[in-house]
Amino acid sequence: MEDTLITVKAAAKFLKLSENIVLDMINSGIFTTASKGKIIKISKNEIDSWLTNLSDKEFQILAMKRTKTRFHDYFRPENILIDFEADNKYEAIGEMSKFAKELKIVKDHRWLYEVVVAREELVSTAVGKQTAFLHPRHVHPSKIKTPSLLFGVCQDGVDFDAPDKKPVKYFFLLLFQDDKQHLFTLSYLSRFLNSKSAIKKLNEAKTKEDYYNIISSI
Repeated sequence: MEDTLITVKAAAKFLKLSENIVLDMINSGIFTTASKGKIIKISKNEIDSWLTNLSDKEFQILAMKRTKTRFHDYFRPENILIDFEADNKYEAIGEMSKFAKELKIVKDHRWLYEVVVAREELVSTAVGKQTAFLHPRHVHPSKIKTPSLLFGVCQDGVDFDAPDKKPVKYFFLLLFQDDKQHLFTLSYLSRFLNSKSAIKKLNEAKTKEDYYNIISSI
């Protein structure tokens, strides 16, 4: 069979991984490369052969890498707001809504505030462990410019009618264009919070990079 050489970018798209992960795989010897000028290329046949011969454990590792890659499409270091101030849940929602506008994810923070508050008044989005998953009741593809997950920290915490009665200091704001994106991210965050050390690590974080690395760690 005739072989085809593809770029790292094309290999990442085919494997559903980030380009950095593919480069790590090259550096660890999983794939060999050929170069044309400064462009690194990989044998498509070699990739196909590697996929075909994956063990169950290796496939599970690949699936986890794919999950991280997809999560990183929505969550970036610049999506983190640390040490904002709020005296109550409505001020907290307001701060997160304004942050979404600053990032140009939405045009109108007042609209976002209203739809998130409307969702909140149905039932609290606080899930315990000092955390709330803020989101509109419905997805709004025409209003959300870029599918995104935002994270905010209110160090003093606010009353949010949490099931464990504890104040909420960690706010995830889910802004997506379809249900698949929303449910995938909810599933990821639920797995993150199920980690016994998740909140402890968040409590010890100091910088945006700390928070980003912790939340992206599963």
